[in-house]
Amino acid sequence: MQQRREAAATGRTMRYRPLNLARWLIWGLTAALMLVMPLFFTGGFAITLMSQMGIMIIFALSYNMLLGQTGMLSFGHAVYAGLGAFIAIHVLNMVGAGKVWLPVSLLPVVGGLAGAFFGVLFGYVTTKKSGTTFAMITMGIGEMVFASSLMFPDFFGGEGGISTNRMVGEAVFGITYGPGRQVYYLIAVWCLLSMVAMYAWTQTPLGRIANAVRDNPERVEFIGYNTQRVRYLVLILSAFFAGISGALSAINFEIVSAENVSAVRSGGVLLAAFIGGAGVFFGPVIGAVVFILFAVALSDLTKAWLLYLGLFFVLMVMFVPGGIASLLTMQVPLLAHRKLGRMLPDYGRAAAAGLVLLAAVILTVELVYKVQVDSANGTDMSLIGIGFDAGTVAPWLVAAVLWVGGLLACRAAKARVRATWDKVQAEITGGTA
Repeated sequence: MQQRREAAATGRTMRYRPLNLARWLIWGLTAALMLVMPLFFTGGFAITLMSQMGIMIIFALSYNMLLGQTGMLSFGHAVYAGLGAFIAIHVLNMVGAGKVWLPVSLLPVVGGLAGAFFGVLFGYVTTKKSGTTFAMITMGIGEMVFASSLMFPDFFGGEGGISTNRMVGEAVFGITYGPGRQVYYLIAVWCLLSMVAMYAWTQTPLGRIANAVRDNPERVEFIGYNTQRVRYLVLILSAFFAGISGALSAINFEIVSAENVSAVRSGGVLLAAFIGGAGVFFGPVIGAVVFILFAVALSDLTKAWLLYLGLFFVLMVMFVPGGIASLLTMQVPLLAHRKLGRMLPDYGRAAAAGLVLLAAVILTVELVYKVQVDSANGTDMSLIGIGFDAGTVAPWLVAAVLWVGGLLACRAAKARVRATWDKVQAEITGGTA
């Protein structure tokens, strides 16, 4: 009662804001998933795969602070993650030599601060311009840092990079970070904290004005904000989280090389953000998982994994420019109006047709690769446990049949999905009863 009187006296109205249970549920499920995944996927390769996913999630979300939240297309974001990794690995080696004291679990803070430092340094130059000019400047700085990694071997380690040993210092509660599972949980904790922090940032005034700079920078300038300063601050924060991912990468792999600051690394995070969907916060999370599956899991199965990744990216840009996240968010109104069940049969037919077309693509690519690149080792090959000779006509005929059947099935499925979708949307908007 006293608080109400004080509020009335000052002219302020007290309002009760209910707890957002859905948000707490989502974050709780995310934390629980990270906790239990190593219990189901216990193999060493699975642990390594999940660790790399966690690192890539932080990296992709930090990049999306620039691209998705502020509209800044960067071609050199690996600079901040890579330099953060180099600083972190030097500090870790100093810890191992007894020169400084620092728990390994806090090493990502060092990487983050290093990334933020270089964000202050390079961001002052890059954020002077926006749009295409900004993108070109970031590319130039990325190439400059990559060239420097070979010119200054004392810091960058030359072509061999710098190696380390993450098992330094006294074990705390038996945690030495020797086993891969312990490293995974360290990455998972930092991944969750970084995700929460970056999401919280989107709800701050700086995050909101960054969205305004993305959508209408002229109006932002008109109402009195300095768009260059906004871009500069966002880049520094983005570089901080990129540095965290770089330090975690140094801990996970125990080596940092010129590849960490290369254009390939910058291009990878760009692909991850676009594939997942830069317009939605959780889009880069999905994109990071998909990218690691291509780069790590698929690369163990086929040497043509880059071709598959390129084809997938091109198809996403052509047909789903909003990324995978946009496909998921399109289903939310259907769930709200209990109409998703109407779409599921057609979705199932489209998925089946897509699998047939995917089989045609895989068979064709592997046949061409075997005949054109790997024929010196013979033309005998196998897919999904089925052996055959790529030099004979039979597998090529099977590929042709799959192409024809897949294309016809996809065309028919697309028409059915569109027709059902239009009917459902008409019902939702009140077009029919």
